[in-house]
Amino acid sequence: MLPLYRNKINPNILLKLSVSLIFLLYSQKNAAQYFRSYLNMADHDQKPYYFGITVGANLARFHTHLHPQFLATDSVYVAEPTNSGGLTLGLLATARLSNRFQLRFNPQLMFVERNIFYKLKFPNIDNQTEVIKKVESIIMTFPFQVKFQSDRIGNFRVYTMAGWKADIDMASNARAKRAEELVKIEKFDFGPEFGIGFNFFFESFIFSPEIKINNGLRNLHARDRNLIFSNVFDKIQSRMIILSIHLEG
Repeated sequence: MLPLYRNKINPNILLKLSVSLIFLLYSQKNAAQYFRSYLNMADHDQKPYYFGITVGANLARFHTHLHPQFLATDSVYVAEPTNSGGLTLGLLATARLSNRFQLRFNPQLMFVERNIFYKLKFPNIDNQTEVIKKVESIIMTFPFQVKFQSDRIGNFRVYTMAGWKADIDMASNARAKRAEELVKIEKFDFGPEFGIGFNFFFESFIFSPEIKINNGLRNLHARDRNLIFSNVFDKIQSRMIILSIHLEG
């Protein structure tokens, strides 16, 4: 019989390997429990509805269509809208439809300024040939939106939204009597909204930055052919970009 040569396994090494394996398994279990315990608002997705507040800023301008009379007149060379900023405050109510879809109602009060730049052929009473007409509005907007959200990744989620809004301009000057120097704007508007946002889950609230495009479809211009600053336009529509921060519970 041939002798078999082999290295003997040291019992101390086996003991050390066993202890190391047990320690590794225990550490992984504790790590998993650690991350689960720090999943903020873990049961939030099961809520049938929840509420929040909205603060934000808007960048607004008019989208204009010139009237054929503009080409025939020689008193106004240029009539162009410019961008202006404003503030937004609102409330937020969200209802759960499914794991992916939610229905939102986000009424807001928007302080908006939209300006139009004119270049005149003849100086005005202030001896100016370049004039900016400011149209200040306080708009109550009532948007209904459908929110499509991704899976939650820890305490983070991304979503998109689309919806429809109705606006009431509480500072409308369409019925102003002394309007020689004004561009008259109607009171009511409506149109679609599209946006994208992010949910960051904290221990007691959700921080949700969002950016959306808000377009008005209605012609807001109450045209007066006898007014120099009004008769050059045929149609005026609203365009707005809104950056919002939602704080939800």
